[in-house]
Formats: sequence, C-alpha cells, structure tokens
Amino acid sequence: MNWIVNKEDELEPLALQILENFKNHRVFTFSGNLGVGKTAFIKYLCKVVGVKEAVSSPTFALINEYVGANNLKVYHFDMYRIKNVQEAYDIGSEEYFYSGNYCFIEWPEMAKEIIPNDAVNIKMEMKDGKRFLTINN
Repeated sequence: MNWIVNKEDELEPLALQILENFKNHRVFTFSGNLGVGKTAFIKYLCKVVGVKEAVSSPTFALINEYVGANNLKVYHFDMYRIKNVQEAYDIGSEEYFYSGNYCFIEWPEMAKEIIPNDAVNIKMEMKDGKRFLTINN
C-alpha cells in the first residue's frame, strides 16, 4: 500500500484509515530518515486511538507510555539510541510488543530481531515537500 501526503492535515484521516485497515494489528514500525515525520505521524495515530496528552519523541527515554480511549495503553518507542538488540531486551521491549497494546516503533532496524513478524511496517520518505508512505505487512 502506498500513500502520498501533501500537507499535514491529511495525516489524521490517513492514521484513521491505516488503523481501520490493520485493526487486528497492534505493532507498527516507522522507518525513514531524520525529519521525515515519523513522530508527527505517530501523534496522529495516538490521537485517533484517543490519547489526550501531548505526544513527543521518546528519544532519550526510549519509551513513552500514553493512555487512550477506554484506558487503552499506547507505547511509543524510539530505538535510535539503541546500540544493539540486547539493549532492546534490557528495556523489556518484548513484553510491550506482545502485550496486545498499541506499539509504535521508530527506528525499528535497531531491534528488528525481536519485533513481531506480523508488525505493520511503514516506510516514510520526503520528496519535493511531500511525504511518501509505503506499508508492508
């Protein structure tokens, strides 16, 4: 599946569409260069699942936890600073990934060995001021 996003106000309807298309999935990965909009898109995914608090990149914390509608937990990972898969194990990533709660993972390449096989993989690219999203499952 491929999408082109011309402006930011298209991200929320796209987030809703993706969550509806993959309603049986809870783990989503986001790959792409720095500044491509991974965190911005995750903010809209969180909004769609009912998160009311501010969503920000967990670059230094590695994991942010949010609460969505009906007390649904949402985990937002930033694996950019992970040096090896052992660090991902050490922070308990597997427990989160298999918890049944939403997990949105930036920089999944750093922990690809432990990310569930059925994760929805979203690759993001920026060209000519447009975001290109490619989704593989």
